[in-house]
Amino acid sequence: MSLIQKWAHNFTYDLALWIFNLMLDIFFREVRPRGAHRVPKEGAVIFVVAPHANQFVDPLILMRECGRRSSMIIAEKSMHQKAIGTFAKMIHAIPVVRAQDLAYPGKGKIQLLNRKSEPLRIIGIDTQFTTQLRPRDSITLPKNAGRSEVVEIISDTELIIKKEFKELKALELLTANEGTIYKCMPHVEQDSVYRNVHEQLHKGQCVTIFPEGGSHDRAELLPLKAGVTLMALGAMAKFPGLDVKIVPVGLNYFHAHRFRSRAVIEFGNPITITEDLVEKFKLGSDAKREACGKLLDTIYGALKAVTVNAGSYETLMLIQAARRLYKPAYRKMHISQVVDLNRRFLIGYNLFKDDPKVIDLQQRVLAYNQMIKYHGIKDHQVSKTDLGGRRTVALLMERIFILTLLTLWAFPGAILNLPVVIVAKIISQKKAIAAVKGSTVKIAGRDILATWKILVGLVLLPTLYAFYSFIMLIAVLQTSWDYQWKLLLPLATWVLLPFVSYASLRFGEIGLDILMSLQPLVMSILDPDGAEILRKNREKLSHDITELINEYGPKVFPDFDADYISRTTASTPSTSSTTRSSSNKRPAPVRRTSSSSFINWTTTTPSKLPKIASGFFQQAVRMGLDDKNIFNWGRIEESSDMDDNSFYLDRFNGGLTPTMSRSRRGSASESDSSSRPRSRTSSFGASANMDGFRIEAMTTIGETVTTSSPTTITSTTEEGGLKQRPLFKIEDYDQIPTTTEDHLQEFNHNNTSKKRVEDEGYAGDRDEDEQPIEFNKKH
Repeated sequence: MSLIQKWAHNFTYDLALWIFNLMLDIFFREVRPRGAHRVPKEGAVIFVVAPHANQFVDPLILMRECGRRSSMIIAEKSMHQKAIGTFAKMIHAIPVVRAQDLAYPGKGKIQLLNRKSEPLRIIGIDTQFTTQLRPRDSITLPKNAGRSEVVEIISDTELIIKKEFKELKALELLTANEGTIYKCMPHVEQDSVYRNVHEQLHKGQCVTIFPEGGSHDRAELLPLKAGVTLMALGAMAKFPGLDVKIVPVGLNYFHAHRFRSRAVIEFGNPITITEDLVEKFKLGSDAKREACGKLLDTIYGALKAVTVNAGSYETLMLIQAARRLYKPAYRKMHISQVVDLNRRFLIGYNLFKDDPKVIDLQQRVLAYNQMIKYHGIKDHQVSKTDLGGRRTVALLMERIFILTLLTLWAFPGAILNLPVVIVAKIISQKKAIAAVKGSTVKIAGRDILATWKILVGLVLLPTLYAFYSFIMLIAVLQTSWDYQWKLLLPLATWVLLPFVSYASLRFGEIGLDILMSLQPLVMSILDPDGAEILRKNREKLSHDITELINEYGPKVFPDFDADYISRTTASTPSTSSTTRSSSNKRPAPVRRTSSSSFINWTTTTPSKLPKIASGFFQQAVRMGLDDKNIFNWGRIEESSDMDDNSFYLDRFNGGLTPTMSRSRRGSASESDSSSRPRSRTSSFGASANMDGFRIEAMTTIGETVTTSSPTTITSTTEEGGLKQRPLFKIEDYDQIPTTTEDHLQEFNHNNTSKKRVEDEGYAGDRDEDEQPIEFNKKH
C-alpha cells in the first residue's frame, strides 16, 4: 500500500469515526470505558465483543473507545443497505456471508417417525430433498427449536442428519401427525474471509468480531461461534512468529434502545495464545478441533468476566434490586461500578439461589417492588419522602416553577424536531417487527431500535433543517431587505438550528429529571403514613439483605470483608506526566481531545478528533435546584475530592466547592492537570457528610474469585442505630498511570469517582431522575 493509499485509508476511517462520535454523544447520555489501558497499543489484536445487544451501535462504541483502528466483521447482507453499507466501506469492514442469511423455506413438511430406534432419520411429506439440499447443508426448525446438519440424502422424502434433535420443543414439532415446516440452510465456505483476516493480523492490525453471530435482545450470551478461533489460530499457524492477542470486550447498556441512555464498555485482560494450541491446530482433524475448543472455552470465560449474564430478564431485575437495597444510600457510584457490583451479585445468586434464606428474600424483594410500583415512585425516591412540613411544600413549588421555565426553554427545539422523533419511532418499530419475524433468537427486536433511530436522525435532521431554511428563504424574499440579508438569514437558520435543538435537548433533560423528582415530594405531603411504611419496609429489607451478604459473601469472594465499611485515604503525590511519557514498558493509552493542531492520517492509531463539547448554561440551574441551597440546609466546604461542575438533584452532602477541576482525580494537584485520566464524564467528589468514604479499584473481575485480598480499612461510626453497610471492593481504573503495576493502587487512590448513576426503574430498574443534572465536559 502506497503512502497516498494509506493516507486515504486512514482518512476515511477517521472521518467516519468523527461522525460516529457526534452521533453517540447525542444519542447517549453517557458512555463510560473501563479497562481501556489493557488494549495492546501495537501488534495484532482481535476484539471479541459480547453481548451483541445493539446491532450497529455496538461497533461504534468499540471504535470510539478502543484507541486503535479496527476492521469490523460485518454480515455481507448489511453491505447492501445504503447508509450502513457506505459507512461499512469507510471503516473498511470485512463482509462475511452467514448461512442464516441464505436460509429459505423448504418444500413440504418433515417429521421424525421413530424417535428411539432411528433418531437421525428424517422423513419428508411432499418434500424435494434431492433438489433443495446437499450434504453439509442444514435444516432448521421454526422458532429456533433446533438445527442439524445433513449427512446423507437418500431420496426426496428421506435423509440422515448428523445430530439428533433432543430438545422437547423440537421433538414436539417433529413428532406431530402433520409434521412441521422447516428451512434449508446452505453450507457456506468462509476461506476468503479467513484469508482477509489473516492478512490484516499479519500486518499488525486489529479485527473486531461479535462471536455470537448476530445481534439479539436476550439477557444471556448466545452460544459462541468457533470462527474467532479459526481466525486467531489460523493466522498464527500461517505466519510463524505472529503473536495474536484476543481482547474480550463486554458491553453493558442501561436501556440500550432508549434515547439518552447510558452504556459501559469494559475491556478484559488480553488472552495470549500458547504455542501448543497452534501446534495442535496445525495437525488438523481431532487435534485441530480440540485446540479450537479450548481456545473458545477460554474466550467464553473471559467474556463472562466482563459481562452480566443473567438467565432471564426477571433474574436481572432481581439482582439489580438486591444490589440497590444493599448499597448505602449516601454512596455515589458511576455506571461502570454498578455493572461490576451487579456481576458479583449475580455470581453469588447463582451459587445460593436454592437456599431458603435467599428464596425468602427474593419473594420479599419482589413484593417490595410491587408496593413502590403501586405508589408510583422508584426505590431511590423512598428516602426522599421523609421531609414533611412547610419546607417540602416550598421545595415542591420551587421545582414546579423551575420546571415551568425549563419547559418553555425546551419547547421550541421539541416542536422543531418533533417530525424526526415521530418518524424515527415509527420506522424503528417496523424494523424491529420485521427483524423478529426473520430471526430465531430475537425476542422483541430491541437490539435494532437504537440503530434505526440514529440512522433516521442522521438523514432527516439535516433535511428538516434545510426545509426550515428554505421556508425562511421564501419568507425573506417577500420583504424589501437587501440581497445579502436575504441570503444570510436562511444560511444562519440552517447553521443555528442544530445548536438550538441541542440546547433544548439539554433543558428538556434537566426538566425531565426535575419532573421525576416531584412524586416523592407529593407523596410526602399527601400520604405521609404510607411513605413512612415504605421507608420502614425498605430499611428492614435492606438490613436483611446486608446481613445475608455478610454471611455468604466470604464464601464466594476472597476479597470480601464484612467490616469493609469505609476507607480513609490520604492524598498522594500524583505521577507527573513526564514520568508517564518517558516509560518504555507501557505506553499511555491514546485519547481523543477536543482539538488537534495536526491530524496524522498515516498513523496506526485514530487521530484526535473533536467531539461535542458541553458544560454551558447549567451551573446556575444546578445551584438553584438543590434542597440544601434553596433552604440553606448545608454548608459550603472545600474538599480535595471535588470534581468539576457536578450537581445532584437530591443532595449535595457538603455543598459546592469554590475550587473546580476538570479531572476525575479530585485529589491530584493542579500541577498535574495536564495529565488527565480517560473519562467521558465528570462527577461530584466526596463530601463532608460521607465520613471519608471512597470507592477504589481493588480487583479486576477476572481476579475477583481467586487472587484479590482485602486491604486496610477504617470503620465509621453507626448512624441512627444502623450499621453502615459493608461493600465489595470495586475496580474502577481506566489507565495505567506509571510504568509498573506497583503504582496501580496509587492511581486508583487518585482516580476515585463517586457519581451516583444506576440502572433505571424500580428497585431493580432505575429511572433517570436521580442522575446528576449536568452537562459534562468531555476531554
